[in-house]
Amino acid sequence: MSDKPLVEAFFDEPTNTISYLLADPATREAAVIDPVLDFDLAAGEADTRSAERILAFAAERGWRIAMVLETHAHADHLSAAPFVKARTGAWIGIGEHIRAVQKIFRPVFAFDDLATDGSDFDRLFRDGERVALGALEIEVMHVPGHTPADVAYRVGDIVFVGDTLFMPDYGTARADFPGGDARTLYRSIRRVLSLPDDTRLFLCHDYKAPGRDDYRWETTVGEERRESVHVGDAVSEDAFVAMREARDATLSPPRLLLPSIQVNIRAGHFPEAEANGVRYLKIPVKIKAAG
Repeated sequence: MSDKPLVEAFFDEPTNTISYLLADPATREAAVIDPVLDFDLAAGEADTRSAERILAFAAERGWRIAMVLETHAHADHLSAAPFVKARTGAWIGIGEHIRAVQKIFRPVFAFDDLATDGSDFDRLFRDGERVALGALEIEVMHVPGHTPADVAYRVGDIVFVGDTLFMPDYGTARADFPGGDARTLYRSIRRVLSLPDDTRLFLCHDYKAPGRDDYRWETTVGEERRESVHVGDAVSEDAFVAMREARDATLSPPRLLLPSIQVNIRAGHFPEAEANGVRYLKIPVKIKAAG
């Protein structure tokens, strides 16, 4: 049996999100990276079918899911981490700078009960920390810019980059969320692109670049450096910042922004159910004109 990590991707088209199973072939221990909870905003209904696909795939191969790794607190989909944990006993990990994100959004949603110490998660990772997955070693890379808390997970010649990078023909993540910063994002991307050219990069999203009719979520450091329309080697830091800030000014908020953030900063947990058995999320409303 090969000793190389096993990677399986699961694409969720409604949110353009790719979740991953990473497994050690020697011990059959596995990690789920960025699992999606299906959420119908109009109906107010959550469903676990996407996460169940991942669990079924792992079960068929005899893989034991030991951990759930979040690359950041996503703003475009809800996390299924609590469901995976409940079904498998896995622990949930995220970068330690999730504390900063919790502090940013606590007043936005008037979450007086929200702890801003990251304690909703089971483990908080430091930059450079190494985590054992069976016989594999996962290195945590802090790559802020999209949010303050983004991390990438490196296993040998594989890196799960989260939202930091997209396919070379599409570009890079936005940096206009609270706590985001285009200059910081550029520097984080250059850190990733300083890895060997043949390093494989697995992305969290794909939106089909103009002229492309299929979804893709795997590229390499070399391809990004040569071909990225946003951050290839020919693009300077100042040019990237100017482009990124101008582009971000034209973007609309993600459709699931409000439910995603308030659930994901709590490690995917919804508020406790009311007496009627229903859980409620908040919608902040600002009145622009008194008249």
